[in-house]
Amino acid sequence: MNSGINVAKVRSIGAAYVAEARISQMMKWKGIIAIVAIGNPLFYLIAIGIGVGVLVNQNSGTSGTGGVEYITFIAPALLAAAALTGAMDEVMFPVLEGFKWRKLFFAMNSTPLTGTQIATGVFMAAMLRVAFTVFCYWALLVAFGVFSISQSWDVVPITMFAAGAFAAVILGITAKVTKEDFFMTILGRLVIMPMFLFSGTFFPLESMPTFLQPIGWVSPLWHATELGRHFSYGYSISGLMILFHFAYLSLLLIAGLLLANRAFTARLAK
Repeated sequence: MNSGINVAKVRSIGAAYVAEARISQMMKWKGIIAIVAIGNPLFYLIAIGIGVGVLVNQNSGTSGTGGVEYITFIAPALLAAAALTGAMDEVMFPVLEGFKWRKLFFAMNSTPLTGTQIATGVFMAAMLRVAFTVFCYWALLVAFGVFSISQSWDVVPITMFAAGAFAAVILGITAKVTKEDFFMTILGRLVIMPMFLFSGTFFPLESMPTFLQPIGWVSPLWHATELGRHFSYGYSISGLMILFHFAYLSLLLIAGLLLANRAFTARLAK
């Protein structure tokens, strides 16, 4: 009997079907997503970039922030933080929903869709939200006169790349979570908060105590911030460090996707 399912087509572009389903779910919350993507950046720019920034500029001048205004210094970091946070939301909650809360992934896997396609589809949908968030944030920075379009346009794909690397790792880790009782609390308080505070977000990493600097070294946010500052306003870093930042983020992206594919496949096979 013909089930009406084009198995060959599903097996070839199955990830796109999963991404389409996730985007459809995402659109139910489009208002909240838009507010988070636009409202949060606006709040940070006004409260920290302009409010606190005035005090920083008055007391330390631009010498304390690499020769630029404080708002220019923190803008790439805030852009990267918003991208990483949005990416995390879109690979953490849907995965917990798919495996634990509603078990949607098991229903998907009963069709010709494979675990790898499901993982890839979730990742693709998350990257669409990242693209929206990064573009909105960058547009606000341009509108505020923090960046110029011609000088900073390349920070958009670079920030998306960094967010994708972080999303891949969280996707792989979340796929292995069987008891989520403290998972989100631990992730938020012991990973996200230290990463946000100790990745050179509000001040140069080298100005921090030596024992705290390793947090920045392993944080994808620090690597994204360093690249963002370099490509947005010409923050000076060596070619070797640029290569290192890209290599580290590439390693996270590849390792995270491999972990996610294996975790999805193994869990759905049970």
